[in-house]
Amino acid sequence: MGMKSKNIQYFTEREEEFADLLMRIGINRNVSKVLVYLAKTPCATSRDIERGTDLRQPEVSIVMTTMMERKWIESRDEKTEYKIGQKAEHKGRPVKIYTFALPICEVVDSIERETMARINEQLKMVTQLRTYITE
Repeated sequence: MGMKSKNIQYFTEREEEFADLLMRIGINRNVSKVLVYLAKTPCATSRDIERGTDLRQPEVSIVMTTMMERKWIESRDEKTEYKIGQKAEHKGRPVKIYTFALPICEVVDSIERETMARINEQLKMVTQLRTYITE
């Protein structure tokens, strides 16, 4: 079962705001774009993601590796199918299909934990700063 071709979708104003907020929180720009794209297109190939986010193939590849390491997404291989009469032939390399590995709200929980850890680290440094201040 091959993937059906989709119309290319670009970000709505609300999706742009979503991506912008992720970036302002500290999520990498390209990761933010892919997160927003996958939130509206839960099942996508690298090529779909490139088109939908306006990122280049190497950028998408880096993002997917990062997101898989964080266990946010997973991939599966799907063979490209060609019908020849009644017979289906599989040709070429399989296409990777990416989907969220967990619900998006849990991805946001993960972002919240990372943000809290970063904030707590900075607060510790501020406390340490105080030890250098003499009265």
